[in-house]
Amino acid sequence: MADTKTLMASWDDSLSLPENLDRFRRENIFGKASRSRVDDILNVLRKRYLSEPDVTRALVCLADGGLPAESMDPILYFHAALADPLLLDLVVEFFGPMHEHGLVDVSVDDVEGWIKRKIDEGKTCGPWSESTKERSASALVTALRDFGILRGKRKKRLQSLYLPAEAFSYISFYLGRSQPSGKRLIEDPLWRLFFLSPIAVEHLFMEAHQMHLLSYQAAGSVIIIEFPAKSLGSYAHVILNRPH
Repeated sequence: MADTKTLMASWDDSLSLPENLDRFRRENIFGKASRSRVDDILNVLRKRYLSEPDVTRALVCLADGGLPAESMDPILYFHAALADPLLLDLVVEFFGPMHEHGLVDVSVDDVEGWIKRKIDEGKTCGPWSESTKERSASALVTALRDFGILRGKRKKRLQSLYLPAEAFSYISFYLGRSQPSGKRLIEDPLWRLFFLSPIAVEHLFMEAHQMHLLSYQAAGSVIIIEFPAKSLGSYAHVILNRPH
């Protein structure tokens, strides 16, 4: 998470993506011991946060504007999950049912077992070596611990990630770009990344409406959700400048 925030804080809007990345390598902004380590970090962050220019602009804006970590971190987690189908499926397909049943204890072995089942069901690209399964399970657990979905060093426990209205509204805007139906936006399966039911999502929309982050109107089965901006970058300014 610290490397992500370092990248956002060091971003230069006057430079192109390749120019920014070249500068980050030259200046070793992460303070790593080797060039290969810097390249590894940049490859991960590029995939998560730099593949959509509008997303990059919005994230840099929010970081520069001082959006609190409690709001920024869920947004970073959301984009990281979208960029990693295995991480997304792990939370939605495996941790989601656990959460619903009140189960909280998680181990790397549990995650590795889930990966093996995915492979056995033919849901991956060919067979994986044992070492690849182990590394992947460990990397997933580490990432989810960094994002706050798991806590604990030796024994891991599953926990819900608090989603402040600012983070919820940002994610809603992002999802709403490809989902104009208010009802379907409420029922979007990606809310399961935060273990949210449609009822919980509806309550969060009402909270965001009260905070003037969006307009939420419901009349029976008709739900209209509107945002006071046309682009994600512009909406980042709305979030930062909303009246308190």
